[in-house]
Amino acid sequence: MTVASQPVRRHRSQPFPLGLADRVPGVAEVDGAVNLAVYAPGITALDVVYTDPAFPVDAVPTAADLHRVALDDVTDHVHHGTVPGLGYGSLYALVAHDRRIAGVSRSGRRASGTPKPLPQLLIDPYGDAVVERNGLYWSTRVRRDFDWNGAGRPHTPLRDTIVYEAHVIGQTKLHPGIPAELRGTYAGLAHPVMVEYLRHLGITAVELLPVHHHRDEDHLQQAGLENYWGYNTVSFFAPHPGYATAAARAGGPQAVQDEFKGMVKLLHEAGIEVLLDVVYNHTAEEGPGGPTFCWRGLGDEHYYRHDASGRYLDTTGCGNTLNFNDPQVVRMTLDSLRRWVTDFQIDGFRFDLAVTLCRDGGHHFTHRHPFLVAAQADPILAGTKLISEPWDVGSGGWQTGHFPLGWSDWNDRFRDVVRDFWVADRGALEHGGHGGSTARLADCLSGSAGLFESSGRSALASVNLVTAHDGFTLQDLVSYDEKHNEANGEDNRDGTSHNRSYNHGAEGSTEEQDILEARATTARNVMATLLLSLGVPMITAGDEIGRSQGGNNNAYCQNNGISWTDWELDERQERMLATTRRLIAVRKEFLAGQPYSYPARELGYLKWFNEEGQPMTEAAWTDSGQRLLQLLIGVPGGRSTGLIVFNGGLETVPFRLPVPEELRGITGEHGADLQAFTLQLSTAHHGDLRRGALFAPGDRDMIEATSITLYSV
Repeated sequence: MTVASQPVRRHRSQPFPLGLADRVPGVAEVDGAVNLAVYAPGITALDVVYTDPAFPVDAVPTAADLHRVALDDVTDHVHHGTVPGLGYGSLYALVAHDRRIAGVSRSGRRASGTPKPLPQLLIDPYGDAVVERNGLYWSTRVRRDFDWNGAGRPHTPLRDTIVYEAHVIGQTKLHPGIPAELRGTYAGLAHPVMVEYLRHLGITAVELLPVHHHRDEDHLQQAGLENYWGYNTVSFFAPHPGYATAAARAGGPQAVQDEFKGMVKLLHEAGIEVLLDVVYNHTAEEGPGGPTFCWRGLGDEHYYRHDASGRYLDTTGCGNTLNFNDPQVVRMTLDSLRRWVTDFQIDGFRFDLAVTLCRDGGHHFTHRHPFLVAAQADPILAGTKLISEPWDVGSGGWQTGHFPLGWSDWNDRFRDVVRDFWVADRGALEHGGHGGSTARLADCLSGSAGLFESSGRSALASVNLVTAHDGFTLQDLVSYDEKHNEANGEDNRDGTSHNRSYNHGAEGSTEEQDILEARATTARNVMATLLLSLGVPMITAGDEIGRSQGGNNNAYCQNNGISWTDWELDERQERMLATTRRLIAVRKEFLAGQPYSYPARELGYLKWFNEEGQPMTEAAWTDSGQRLLQLLIGVPGGRSTGLIVFNGGLETVPFRLPVPEELRGITGEHGADLQAFTLQLSTAHHGDLRRGALFAPGDRDMIEATSITLYSV
């Protein structure tokens, strides 16, 4: 009697969850096998190759170091199987069945003989971490547990949120108070010196430029540059190792992940939320002819958008566009977001080129896109902040104000109007031209109601910004008429040429004191308008201390002093910092005195007055020569009321505070009838000298040229 040979024992696998899973219902836990599931609709068969868990963290795998297992089961284009011995620390990659790796047996055993070169490997789209070895990318397993020691997410309400957009490297790279080995890292951002700075400044949320694992585009590598901003994603589930300390990088992906979580933990303990700028609109595989390391090899026609002729449809300007008409692409994005919330305790997300994520099968934007609905309805994402960059470069790409309930939008109209009124208009007026009227500024101050009302959202849908990583810094906005991007190697062709900027009489650096003072005043006006407007303000890191990029308005490839914040401050920078702190404090004090639902509900009043303390007329609103505006803001019965006076003209102007007959029914602090205005802050050069001055309704005061005065009531 012949005994049949025993087949290799297989364990039943499942097509969910995608990626690696230790325990899946119905899957036997035998031989330490894990379940691996990969959406790969473009290929007929898929294998996984992997090292032992003890494989050295910095070694380069060869074919002789690898095991290989076929993912033989396929369910709705998901290739899945159980993999024995793929433990924590193992490097693994995917390979199409018809691209066999010479020297590696499909039986799961190492092959003997001379190691042969590895062919194209693909990373797991859901991999916990990514490592690069000799130009090849590998996924790897890390443990997800972490001791948060009770540090929970702050859950700061939108109305109380002040966002600070920062880069992990640039924020601390030059900070003298942070140890050298921590500068420019996750750990550096969480160092007590930086945490205390952020707390003292008063911001409530740090929004980090992309921290997903990313790579430099081929053309940048060839030019000796790098993608400093990080908008070139390799993995949507893995933190970028280049922002970790040298010690963490030497310790491997687990140490990198733990350092990232440690940063979040310490910021949360300080009451500061962590938001991520996320790039789900395209990947680092670039356009046709670009590199292949994941999605293109697994299913190009499904993961990426194509036109009717089969060519890439690019609404991102980056060569490819992820296909959010495919449910599995939507699922991948949601799974990624959920992982960052559950495993990393992230508080919210700013979605780069968000319109691309909301285009239907006909490539048109729809505010009812399944992704938007699913993100808003997801219980894990509930309570996180969802912020759109509401445009892309495709047809119909500008959609500010059109995202649905539950989302906030970067408000580019606010940006443009505030730049026009305080910066570009000043340049026009000083050269004998005309400025704009106060009507557009008033709309921004009131939360851009007309822009957001069609979507049923309140002023809290408006993320107000004047600068961001992309474009001039605030200091450069008031110091340059033209962009100066020569360091980028594109003959100054890159970056926008329409900046609404004004150099105040000299291009760039100058020793002229009058010019420097004029620039400083304009910068304070912009910051004050940003922080005193309804909506959610976003400050670009360094604007509070006059950070300059030397006129470069597209410093995406400048990982150097052009982009890093210099913390050696002169007297003007110190005053800018003090003014910003004071403005944030005033904003918080005012909001603390209002009902919790303000300004999400229309409980308050916005009363507008002219220079005679009388209500603004229709003629005054449209008069471009009328550059003075008074705003009385508060809530009936609220504990705080404020009066803000804006003078966008070039002359000091006498004006009358709102007259008593126009203030009937408005009460001051503690509910008493409004009797006095107290000058709290002025952006004028010598404005601080008059702080605390008292005025009765109808009294006359003076407001200096191109300045803002704030009175408490």
